[in-house]
Amino acid sequence: MKHFTAMKSVLLITAIFAMILFPAFSLVQAADFASQLAEQYHKKTPVTEIDTNMTMEQAAKVQEQFVILIVEKLGEPVGYKAGLTNPQVQKIFGVNQPVRGTLLKKMMLQNGAVVPADFGTVPMSEGDLLVRVKDDGINQAKTPEETLKHLDAVIPFIELPDMVCGKGVKFNGPVLVAINVGARYGVLGDPIPLEATPEWMARLKNFTLQVFDEKGTLLSEGKGTALLGDPLSAALWIKDSVNAEGKKLKKGDLLSLGSITKMIPAKSGTTLKAKYTGLDPKGPVEVTVTFK
Repeated sequence: MKHFTAMKSVLLITAIFAMILFPAFSLVQAADFASQLAEQYHKKTPVTEIDTNMTMEQAAKVQEQFVILIVEKLGEPVGYKAGLTNPQVQKIFGVNQPVRGTLLKKMMLQNGAVVPADFGTVPMSEGDLLVRVKDDGINQAKTPEETLKHLDAVIPFIELPDMVCGKGVKFNGPVLVAINVGARYGVLGDPIPLEATPEWMARLKNFTLQVFDEKGTLLSEGKGTALLGDPLSAALWIKDSVNAEGKKLKKGDLLSLGSITKMIPAKSGTTLKAKYTGLDPKGPVEVTVTFK
């Protein structure tokens, strides 16, 4: 009996020791997978092997390592992006909240950019919206109204995400987090100065975004309310998400608030025009991108 009790003690100690040294998904494993992911990302090779049973915490470890590896080619972080800001889309991905990725400097392209249609492994486009952080006081914001006080501009934005995974990979929330929420490129319009007024609160919710092709055909349409019901709620969610990791937003950070329109595949020889009506008090504004 004493021998059996001693054996159990040894096994318990061994198990605890193993859990400390070899957690279910260690930083080493995260780094290894992130290295493979970064290599395929740069080569634009479809990712076909990915653990769809990862937890969100494990996926966040992969993303952190992945971003570190792609910074050398794509530049320093300039902000964050939110994905799955539409509750209906969240259900499809099996999550109950948005997900967050990191934006890098060379991902940001100017209005009218001409980019290869094969800019990514699975190159897509979508109508989006950016806001720019005015000061670090945003980290104390608790409501959309308070958030607006610490933003100085709203920026029309066509995001060019890359979903990177090949056919047969079942997308879910953790997979999307691991691939940095598909961040690859985005085309920025001119910044529109923001003011902390009821008028701007309403304007951000109610503007209309339409995406047209080079022939003037309407491809997709949406409103500001597609972003968690209010773009400022999406900005506040990003702030809370960043703060939860012990980080802070800072002046100049760009916050991509999510998809307003459906995803549109990038096709050679086409041009997309995103028209924002009701956003700028001066009138409609447009952002264009051409795929060569």
